Amino acid sequence: MHAEYKETKAILGLCWSSSYVCHHLYSSVFCYQGSKSWHQFIGRTFAALGNYKVDGNKEMMAIGFMNVVGSSTSCYVTTGAFSRSAVNNNAGAKTAASNIVMSVTVMVTLLFLMPLFQYTPNVVLGAIIVTAVIGLINIPAACHIWKIDKFDFLVMLTAFLGVIFISVQEGLAIAVGLSTFRILLQITRPKTVMMGNIPGTDIYRNLHQYKDAIRIPGFLILSIEAPINFANITYLNDRTLRWIEEEEEDNIKEQSSLRFLILDMSAVSAIDTSGISLFKELKATMEKKGVELVLVNPLAEVIEKLKKADESNTFIRADNLFLTVGEAVASLSSTMKSQSTTTEEAHTIVPHY
Repeated sequence: MHAEYKETKAILGLCWSSSYVCHHLYSSVFCYQGSKSWHQFIGRTFAALGNYKVDGNKEMMAIGFMNVVGSSTSCYVTTGAFSRSAVNNNAGAKTAASNIVMSVTVMVTLLFLMPLFQYTPNVVLGAIIVTAVIGLINIPAACHIWKIDKFDFLVMLTAFLGVIFISVQEGLAIAVGLSTFRILLQITRPKTVMMGNIPGTDIYRNLHQYKDAIRIPGFLILSIEAPINFANITYLNDRTLRWIEEEEEDNIKEQSSLRFLILDMSAVSAIDTSGISLFKELKATMEKKGVELVLVNPLAEVIEKLKKADESNTFIRADNLFLTVGEAVASLSSTMKSQSTTTEEAHTIVPHY
């Protein structure tokens, strides 16, 4: 009884000790992320070879269900080994029934045929796996990735070399880390472009992409092509102010002035409270410079949040919202012409005494 009490106490201490819990939670999260990336990679690789589709969520649910059932019978952890999958694929397997044949074969081998493999060198066993896996290396696909995106090629090369020279888990972890870094970079530094008018039309496109597009005097037209949130408002604010300074320098040389800042928000799918503060800051800065802030085609979610935040209607007004850039430029240009005409008429009036 005393021994059973000590054993029970040790088990409870092992299960509920904070140091063990934290350690196991960390290991579980790391193993989950590594297993998820690894199994999705294997599934997509063989799906591309067999020209079929794989649902990553269903794959993870199936593996999780098998492990839950297996854990109640002291079963070995269920995984999708890349080497076995490659051997299975090269053997001509088409359905999941091949796993039954493979399981029975492995069981018979472990029970009755193991003495025959006792003196087989590990190199021979490794050669079987290498022979099966080497057919999965696709050099033309790697060259295609290099032509399309150099960073994707770097991630692919990192994963390949990491798996070969370090280990499968660490190689994939490095590749996933690089991909995550790229995603964070895209979030914190969203794409913003300066737009110009294509002559003879009311279409406005990226000045760098369309060489025939021209700027409109008095207008700075920018397009934000990403959601606006706390992670990128500093970059967007600095980038916008830098463009305004460059535009003002060009206008001084051309003896003109910047009147309107037009933001095309067609690609802004979401905005948070920090993003709303960006527009308030831009509005205040533009008023000091004598420039009017105009928004074009904000989506429903974006305009709804902007209206809720702008109770005094300081920067969300009907005359500052337009459906297209062409409509905004045409309306504001006519307003500028009418204002200039009124000013000229006021200067030409001569008082009579």
